Amino acid sequence: MSERHNPVTTDVLETFDEVRDRILARLEGLSDAEYLWEPVPDCLSVRVGADGSARADDRPRGGTGLAPFSTIAWRMWHIGSDCLRGYGRFFGETPAPGTDPQVWPATAAEATAVLADDFARFRSQVASLGDDRLLAPMGPLGGPYGHESHLLLTTHAIDETAHHGGEIALLRDLRAHGLGAHAPTR
Repeated sequence: MSERHNPVTTDVLETFDEVRDRILARLEGLSDAEYLWEPVPDCLSVRVGADGSARADDRPRGGTGLAPFSTIAWRMWHIGSDCLRGYGRFFGETPAPGTDPQVWPATAAEATAVLADDFARFRSQVASLGDDRLLAPMGPLGGPYGHESHLLLTTHAIDETAHHGGEIALLRDLRAHGLGAHAPTR
């Protein structure tokens, strides 16, 4: 794809790359303890079940109160599997039979590698469109969103990754600065 002939695609991918690079940089050195840290009770997280596989907790349905708090592990799952990989359906990608979208790595290093792969896959899907297809309605692939463009989908993915990436960075900072280690003084 020529950058000169696809300026919108080039610009949106540049923004996507900046967000991806910030998140992956903030994940460098992430320990398993940080990855699974629950700063408050009843966090949504990634948990190893009796069968030995790790799965992201389901979101509670129908709640009108305060949303549950989530761990770094759950937020990484949300960005990678729920968002970036999940959006593959809008590019014609079908999951392999028996694939469980809730399955996610139980360790920080493996989760970071899987997230990097999810970033690469989504970026490749967007890059393959070029400006004409990026700006056109998704059509039947979009299901109920078929009237919307891949550009809208991509900017939504950028928003999801940026804001959850910022939350991950904040959680790392709070833990590093001893959140919960002592009571604040006045």
